[in-house]
Amino acid sequence: MAARKGSRRTCETGEPMEADFGGDRSKGPSQVYLPGRGPPLREGEELVMDEEAYVLYHRAQTGAPCLSFDIVRDHLGDNRTELPLSLYLCAGTQAESAQSNRLMVLQMHNLHGTKPPASEGSDEEEEEDEEDEEERKPQLELAMVPHYGGINRVRVSWLGEEPVAGVWSEKGQVEVFALRRLLQAVDDPQALATFLREEQARVKPIFTFAGHMGEGFALDWSPRVPGRLLTGDCQKNIHLWTPTDGGSWHVDQRPFMGHTRSVEDLQWSPNEDTVFASCSADASIRIWDIRAVPSKACMLTTTTAHEGDVNVISWSRREPFLLSGGDDGALKVWDLRQFKSGSPVATFKQHMAPVTSVEWHPQDGGVFAASGADNQITQWDLAVERDLEAGEAETDPGLADLPQQLLFVHQGETDLKELHWHPQCPGVLVSTALSGFTIFRTISV
Repeated sequence: MAARKGSRRTCETGEPMEADFGGDRSKGPSQVYLPGRGPPLREGEELVMDEEAYVLYHRAQTGAPCLSFDIVRDHLGDNRTELPLSLYLCAGTQAESAQSNRLMVLQMHNLHGTKPPASEGSDEEEEEDEEDEEERKPQLELAMVPHYGGINRVRVSWLGEEPVAGVWSEKGQVEVFALRRLLQAVDDPQALATFLREEQARVKPIFTFAGHMGEGFALDWSPRVPGRLLTGDCQKNIHLWTPTDGGSWHVDQRPFMGHTRSVEDLQWSPNEDTVFASCSADASIRIWDIRAVPSKACMLTTTTAHEGDVNVISWSRREPFLLSGGDDGALKVWDLRQFKSGSPVATFKQHMAPVTSVEWHPQDGGVFAASGADNQITQWDLAVERDLEAGEAETDPGLADLPQQLLFVHQGETDLKELHWHPQCPGVLVSTALSGFTIFRTISV
């Protein structure tokens, strides 16, 4: 199969980070830096961003770092590619003290694309450039509410016309917050001022479940049944939440049991109302059906999916594939039609530390992204086959042993935690790390 435009060769020569030798750049050209492959950076070398490898690139900070966030679907339209871009996020902080944490809604707007290189011109042109620079400045609006305890995971869903956030926190509770007022506040400066002055401190969760008896990270809203929720904890238990007529939830006190260690991630099937997948620190991935009683609901198991903890999974909305990432740094693709075999249909090894987040592209069935504790974000395409031009491998032998499906390596973040594709803006990725949020689109996707 043919590679997409600008996929393999462009991305191998258009990595987002290059080695900058400092001083007189004429002494030698910049070189593509491949983490873990080839020589490490020498003294005096530094990584610089290749802006031509990005269509869009912005960074934002919100004070205390966020371990988790979710993109809020909005009413601005689907499949929008026109710049500047606007988007909405919901995130939770991991502050140094429990009482300093916040649940927040962010509106990022006026996000322009990367500018072409500046050309030498007249003073008038320089003034125009300065004015243009001012008009192109990205904007961030932020509405926050106090939250006692660090927030481990945030997932957003719409219940009809009501946006809500499920929040797992270190205090061992899962809470549901209504987001309507926060979203209204970030849309209107006057409403934001009123919210911060009069309402912020009074916002409380609309529902709280403390039955897990400890903290956890796994949480997923059903994409098919509004309000249906799964939560999993570090004590190996998974609970099913069913929405009730009164705008509340019934949480089944009987947990789904099967894992022997912490449940790390949960994913509902995008095609079947009653089926979900889970992964665990016990190295396994399990497929469940909630129509059975919890003690007998596990239908399929791969006991040794990774060498160690399985941290994250993502269920493709386009293909019968499940994607997993583990402490072993491996990314594995599982064909659910062959799941009983216990063997993945593909394994990729580019990350040199635990994988912290994985997600399939919402529109392109073969594309996915992953982040790792090695400070890399990688983009992949299962449909790509290598097409090296004659002599290319000889001039850069480091390219020869790269996985052929690897499209792009993004670096520059510190302690990467989570990433999500924007469901309405094709190719746009958002990530959170100790260094803050990054919003970008590469030339590859």
